[in-house]
Amino acid sequence: MPDESIIRVSLDRVEEGLAVLLLRDDESIRFTLPRVLLPRNAREGDILEIAIRRDVAATDDARRRVAERIERMRRREPE
Repeated sequence: MPDESIIRVSLDRVEEGLAVLLLRDDESIRFTLPRVLLPRNAREGDILEIAIRRDVAATDDARRRVAERIERMRRREPE
């Protein structure tokens, strides 16, 4: 499975700062995003592409930091 997915959506409308998006493959699937995340010139009816990528380096870094915190907490606990 690839580390990236591209989904196509249509911009249905903008309400109270939220963009309502319809999945192109199944328009019964709707979701919202803050309007500020869309391209500035996006308008109702536009077809947009959204890329979702795994950031492997950031994930590894976050896991390392959590493991370090857990280890520090374990060393502080009385036995």
